Amino acid sequence: MIGYVCLGTNDLPRAAAFYDALLAEIGAKRLWESPTGIGWGVSMDKPALGVLKPYDGKAASVGNGTMVALVVMEPAQVDRVYKKAMELGAKDEGPAGPRGDQFYAGYFRDPDGNKLNVFCMG
Repeated sequence: MIGYVCLGTNDLPRAAAFYDALLAEIGAKRLWESPTGIGWGVSMDKPALGVLKPYDGKAASVGNGTMVALVVMEPAQVDRVYKKAMELGAKDEGPAGPRGDQFYAGYFRDPDGNKLNVFCMG
């Protein structure tokens, strides 16, 4: 159902470096680029994540309660992606670990303050 999700940035080169390295951990790569944004994914027929300068020219800001969740296959991948995010300068919002019996996740904010998590089920 979801085609893509966009996050705002005030520093596209910094965001590009962060997401190039982070999303490579789950096999994603740049699918498209423009002067104002970049989109990452595993293929054009799967959901993607875009990071863009706001269209209205105003400063990007984070949404209260907004979060992008990145799904992976196993807890070890959650651990790797969460660790990579921390290495890349992300802010911890809840370390990787179990959340109940069937949900394993780690939460963080990118350099622009956008909230993400990486998770697996089962």
